[in-house]
Amino acid sequence: MTHCVALLGGSFDPVHHGHVALADLFVHLLHPDELRIMPAGQPWQKKAGLEAGAADRVAMLKLAFEDAAIKPRIDTREIERDTPTYTVETLRELRAELGPDASIVFLMGADQLQKLDSWVDWQDLFGLANFGVAARPGYELDAAFLPPAVARELAPRLATPEEVRESKAGRVCLAHTLAVDISATELRAALHAGAAADATERKKPGALLAPQVLDYIQQHNLYKS
Repeated sequence: MTHCVALLGGSFDPVHHGHVALADLFVHLLHPDELRIMPAGQPWQKKAGLEAGAADRVAMLKLAFEDAAIKPRIDTREIERDTPTYTVETLRELRAELGPDASIVFLMGADQLQKLDSWVDWQDLFGLANFGVAARPGYELDAAFLPPAVARELAPRLATPEEVRESKAGRVCLAHTLAVDISATELRAALHAGAAADATERKKPGALLAPQVLDYIQQHNLYKS
C-alpha cells in the first residue's frame, strides 16, 4: 500500500474548529499514514502580516490537535525560512524527502481553490501532490464557481478518496460535506473586542476555538487591541 501523507498548511492565526474539522474530514476519507500540520512563516498573500508569533501558533496547534484521531506532526519548515512562503517550494522539498512513490495530499478549503490560479507556479503543484478540497458555506466546488483555468485543470483529475490515497500526485478529491463556516478575520476581531456581549453565541470565540486554545490565548494575552 502506498505511504500516504496528508498535509494541512495555513497561517493558523489562531487555529480554530474549521481547521480541525478539515483535517478530521480527510483523515476519515483518506486514512493517511501521517498527518502533517504546517504553519506558514511569511505568507506572501497576507499583506498585513500575522498577529501571533510562530511559537504561539505552534503551541496552539499542539493544543487544538491533542485529541485528533491521528496525532499530527507539526512541520515548522516554513516558519524557519527567512523568505516569503510559497507552497510549490514546500511541496518540492517534501517530495524530495518522501521520495517519488509517496502519496502527498495537500488539504485546503474551497475558498483557497477559488483563487488557486493566483499562487506561484500553481500548475506545477499537481505534479508534486494530490489535493483534498472541502466545500464550506459560501464557497462552492462546482466548476462554475472556479476560475476557468482552475476548472479545466481539475476536470480530468477528479478522483475518489481511495484513488487519491493510492496516487502519488495529480489527483483531486472534492468533499462537499464540510459545513463549518469560520472566518479567521472575524474571529480575531471578536478576540480583539473581548467577545462582545451582543455577539451571537455562534460567533463568540468560545464557540469557534477549542477551550484549551482559548485558555492559551487569554493566558498569553494574544489578540489584544
